[in-house]
Amino acid sequence: MKSLASGAVLILLALAVFLGLSSVFTVGQTDQALVLRFGEAVKVVREPGLYFKAPFVDGVVRVDKRILALDLPEQEVIASDQKRLRVDAFARYRVIDPLLFYQALGSVERANEQLATFVNSGLRRVLGESTFQQVVRDERAQLMSRIRDQVNEQAKNLGIAVVDVRIRRADLPEANSQAIYTRMQTERQREAAEIRAEGAEAAQRIRARADRDVVVLLAEANREAERIRGEGDGQRNNIFAQAYGQDQDFFSFYRSMQAYETGLKSSDTRLLLSPDSEFFRFFRIPTGAAPAAPRPAQ
Repeated sequence: MKSLASGAVLILLALAVFLGLSSVFTVGQTDQALVLRFGEAVKVVREPGLYFKAPFVDGVVRVDKRILALDLPEQEVIASDQKRLRVDAFARYRVIDPLLFYQALGSVERANEQLATFVNSGLRRVLGESTFQQVVRDERAQLMSRIRDQVNEQAKNLGIAVVDVRIRRADLPEANSQAIYTRMQTERQREAAEIRAEGAEAAQRIRARADRDVVVLLAEANREAERIRGEGDGQRNNIFAQAYGQDQDFFSFYRSMQAYETGLKSSDTRLLLSPDSEFFRFFRIPTGAAPAAPRPAQ
């Protein structure tokens, strides 16, 4: 009897432990939970801790409350300026109403599928109203905010909130990119040629102005030189005239010496003169005086 009683007690204890464990559940820091009874939600748990439920009757569905990632496949979008864009985008969202989320979607996989549809349609709608330059450079952040707001408006009845929508990359197709690159290269080459032509024209203009200035300066310098030379020649002639007036013999001797120096230089020109000529009188008579006339016979 004692063994039967001990066995019954152990069974009761095991049943009590099993019932106890079946009536409690825990919610972690990163989770929120729904308590379901026969498929109907009877309790929403948002805070972490230990909670109770009816054993064998209630079930628990945990929903992640962290920010969830949604990576979209690359797609092609036509901008308002008719340029085709290869867009690689992603979204980040979180579950803000686990009950509504469970009723509308039921799982994260289903949420990703539905949200991907909303984001893709938002991308096509907003980017289709914008130009290539706005998407790539000027208004990218504003466009992303518009897409996020539109997706949130569509997903407000799903119990989720989109935190952010971003574009990793927005490029032209390879053929278009090469064509644009070629056109840009041609334009830059044309601009370079125009700049070189303008530079050559400016250089020629400066060179012509410099040449003209050189001619003017040389002409003025030559004119001034001739004027100074003329004044010098005049002063020299005055000095010679004064010297000639003071001592005519010395002046005649000095001028003859200059004539000898100039005329007797070695050159290809040949000059035949008689030794008795007037030109060589200082060689014959040091004073240069003319010889006395012979006396007439008596």
